[in-house]
Amino acid sequence: MLGDNFYERVINVTTNELMQEIKRGTIEVIVESELQAKLGEGRPLRIKLGLDPTAPDLHLGHTVVINKMRQFQQWGHEILFLIGDFTAMIGDPSGKNATRPPLSREEVLKNAETYEKQIFKILDPQKTQVMFNSQWMKDKPAAFMIELASKYTVARMLERDDFQKRYTSEQPIAVHEFLYPLLQGYDSVEMKADIELGGSDQKFNLLVGRELQKAWGQKPQCIITTPLLEGTDGVQKMSKSLNNYIGIDDAPDDMFGKIMSINDEIMWKYFELLSFRELNEINKWREETKTGLNPRDIKIKLAEEIVERFHNKNAATQAHENFTARFARHEIPEDIEVQTIHAKDNSGISISQLLKEAGLVSGTSEANRLIDQGGVKINGEKIADGSKIIPVGETNLYQVGKRRFAKIEVSR
Repeated sequence: MLGDNFYERVINVTTNELMQEIKRGTIEVIVESELQAKLGEGRPLRIKLGLDPTAPDLHLGHTVVINKMRQFQQWGHEILFLIGDFTAMIGDPSGKNATRPPLSREEVLKNAETYEKQIFKILDPQKTQVMFNSQWMKDKPAAFMIELASKYTVARMLERDDFQKRYTSEQPIAVHEFLYPLLQGYDSVEMKADIELGGSDQKFNLLVGRELQKAWGQKPQCIITTPLLEGTDGVQKMSKSLNNYIGIDDAPDDMFGKIMSINDEIMWKYFELLSFRELNEINKWREETKTGLNPRDIKIKLAEEIVERFHNKNAATQAHENFTARFARHEIPEDIEVQTIHAKDNSGISISQLLKEAGLVSGTSEANRLIDQGGVKINGEKIADGSKIIPVGETNLYQVGKRRFAKIEVSR
């Protein structure tokens, strides 16, 4: 059945046209000539994407590469979505300047359950094979790990930029961190992947997969890397730990408001990587903003598209209306529940600490920065002193930026 579907979808599409579509929103294709040859074989290819369930929710940053997988799915290829429940317990060292503590089995399984549900907001569940690498790793003997470790040298591992930096700066590297790229690469052997997708920070790990497939007598997979999406701050990679993420399970109003909060320049990257619109339409809007079109009007189109994708059209329309009422008309939300923050003593609590504990900022340094920029209001009035103490017994409405509100009572 899959083969019939494949031919129906690609019979009138040339390999060059497919390559053009594949390259949209990607950084690198390794090796391009090999990928063209695979596409020319006239069979459904096995497309691999692996994610470790290290946090409970997927965000829009994850969807950049999942959208690329969706594209292959629409062309009729075999989609293999791997949940790295075994590798998550080791922890991917990519980009880390310190050894990350492994997650417990319970944490991993809980997160994996949400991943399995959330990916089907993008991928067709009837045409997606969900796999877990514990299926083949849980019963491997110690002798297998020794054999696997023999396939790569320490010198090759230290070619990895983050390992090299930690080694030269005398930061510790645990031995189990060297195992991670090997285990991720070995997944490709078990899955017999033709193509593996991943973020640009995964390039080294994906290349290991190519080498291990060769060692096991398989044709090496081609690799497609995608850019990392900046979060709502427009600077750092989207991450829940940095509180700059847009979750695909966020409520429509929250999702809409967060998208509207991104700066105008980063908006175009969001369009390229997240929107399903044609590039010529996006480029037309970009040119029109240079001659007077308000970028805010274009950002609304993006916000509506994303909310509709993960909710529905009515939710997107309502979120737009709520946003207009709440922010464009400077109306304060009426449905804010009072939350209580406890001070350590009767003297009260500093405004920066209060904002952090209320979840309005990721830390006191962000609170102080926003206060300095005039981005924090108490009962509608800007404050300029980050050391301001909020007395015990006071209840105020706090606003951070354009969209974050909280009504907070300070209690002892």
